Amino acid sequence: MLSIITPNYSIAMQTKHDSLIPRTVLFGNPDKTAARISPNGKYIGYIAPKDGVLNVYVADADNIKNAKCITNDKVRGIRSYFFAYDNKHVMYMQDEAGDENWAVYSVNIETLEEKRLTASGVRAMIHKVSQKFEDEILVQMNSRDPRWHDVYRLNIKSGETKLVYENNEFVDLISDDDLNLRFAVKQKQSGDVYVYKFDKELKAEEFYVIPQEDYYTTGIIGFNKANDKIYTIDSRDRDTGALFEVDIESKSGKLIYSNDKVDVSGLTLHPTEKNIWIVNYNYLRDEIVVIDDAIKEDIKYLKSIIKGDMEIISMSLDGKHWIVADSQDNGPVMYYKYNRAEKGAGFAEFLFANRDDLNKYKLVHMHPVVIKSRDGLDLISYLSLPSGSQKDDGLTTKSPLPMVLYVHGGPTARDDWGFNSAHQWLTNRGYAVLSVNYRGSTGFGKSFINAGNAQWAGKMHDDLIDAVDWAVQNKIADKEKVAIMGGSYGGYAALVGLTFTPDVFACAVDIVGPSSLETLFNTMPPYWVPALKSMQIKIGADHTTEEGKEFLASRSPITYVDRINKPLLIGHGANDPRVKQSESDQIVDVMKQKNIPVTYVLYPDEGHGFARPENRISFFAIAERFLSHYLGGRFEDVGCDLKDSSIEIKHGEEFLPKINNKCDEQTEKNQL
Repeated sequence: MLSIITPNYSIAMQTKHDSLIPRTVLFGNPDKTAARISPNGKYIGYIAPKDGVLNVYVADADNIKNAKCITNDKVRGIRSYFFAYDNKHVMYMQDEAGDENWAVYSVNIETLEEKRLTASGVRAMIHKVSQKFEDEILVQMNSRDPRWHDVYRLNIKSGETKLVYENNEFVDLISDDDLNLRFAVKQKQSGDVYVYKFDKELKAEEFYVIPQEDYYTTGIIGFNKANDKIYTIDSRDRDTGALFEVDIESKSGKLIYSNDKVDVSGLTLHPTEKNIWIVNYNYLRDEIVVIDDAIKEDIKYLKSIIKGDMEIISMSLDGKHWIVADSQDNGPVMYYKYNRAEKGAGFAEFLFANRDDLNKYKLVHMHPVVIKSRDGLDLISYLSLPSGSQKDDGLTTKSPLPMVLYVHGGPTARDDWGFNSAHQWLTNRGYAVLSVNYRGSTGFGKSFINAGNAQWAGKMHDDLIDAVDWAVQNKIADKEKVAIMGGSYGGYAALVGLTFTPDVFACAVDIVGPSSLETLFNTMPPYWVPALKSMQIKIGADHTTEEGKEFLASRSPITYVDRINKPLLIGHGANDPRVKQSESDQIVDVMKQKNIPVTYVLYPDEGHGFARPENRISFFAIAERFLSHYLGGRFEDVGCDLKDSSIEIKHGEEFLPKINNKCDEQTEKNQL
């Protein structure tokens, strides 16, 4: 077995200290990220800044130092890409100012010729790519009707498109590696999901039914090589989503893997043979189960060198070269190129870390903890504590600390173990940080996710309060100094915190959160219409009925603005297609009318979150000073962090603590 080629961080490790970690280090652009290998194994790509904006770089696989930038985004930055199967082009998607009308682009690796392949004002999605078709892919676009995404065959060289299927009823469409449309998914008014199988003339016949309760934990995720079998995650007749191989003709299924605690979270197939290599599940941390003994030694070797959680990001078509990421909770993501041997394990070559500057600072661990809800559910949560604050057990503190409850969005999503910039930022400033997988979060089986139905501002919020109570009872959190903060549903939870439980939190930070559930429905993007019923079931009401409107009002923070008696900071993107700017506008307007203090920050060039690092850093600069004033933690001066952002303080600058945002030449040099 060959030894791993590793980076030398010995000097950096010796210089770690507890000083303030600059926001630019935690929330700015990564040095390099998203490493991928081309299908033929000739190239390695990654994303890195060019003139401060993230772009795609490509290098020879055996000499990553010769990388050249092949894209030229000057505004928002490219966040994902992939190599086309012709090994000559890189594909990526980009929207405009956060509007989520994604366009598909191709770039020739050698000539650098770039083509926009889909029109502006249209929402395009990559539907299917296949190694069998080097020049063509399938895309879905809503150019005909904004509610429905039709399927087109797209030539990545010429940009020519050809309609494959006009879609007027299906939530999802599924194609195989022959680029043939095979299945479609439709949700009925009952909430049940019907899966249809297409024949060669694209006529759909019913294949099987997914009960409403299994909506989020059952679905088709792949095909075998012959395209006569499908791989499915299925929770029917069980609680957690298990992996099955199903014969399409007979509909008979074979169980591949199941876990009693959590759903299968992913799988890795051989690139061309399409047999299952690996299954993933995630309870406290991401775990790998080897299905194919052919890679048993490879995984054993990689696990011996990986310090955190391992992820196979991409591989060459022959399966001989992998890009592997080592994700740790207290350090940068480390990327490796793994070269398989004909027998036994091969060797891993270190490529780069995503943020080298992190190695200069003392970072903290993220501790998985299981908190019991008041009605007995296990809430998988993650606790991070400031360096030096813990007792010997690492999980309790020497004295209660100010704490930030950081709530994930979705809510059909989950918090995971690993490096979290917000956790590191807040612990570095002196706060305990707790993130909770409240009921309705994904990955823990259908009973857990469905326990969140109709529980927005109900039992979902009770779970968050139970987590705060747990932290207070265990003397981790100072009861008088707890903040609630989050984005999207997490922003809604922050507003709920100040209106439904106004005595629990000392302050709140809402990022792109809805304030009224009725107007959230009324302003949703048109392409949410096919899955509207699932949204109504999750939130708990039909927004078109009087009874439904009454229920939605009862669960909307804007209804209870009079209860707000603690400081509130709101941030929003003007182009947000999911939670419109009006959601923040309307609650701020009511608070202004009632003379209730609130600070409202708007970004005219952002959508559902802050993609541009200048905007992200500026918001966290404001939030940091806000939290410091009301919780007492450390803070880094704002300095130049507002200078290059589009930030507009729409209301309540006077309610912020005095901010020193003087930006002179010397300050800029210091920040650099």
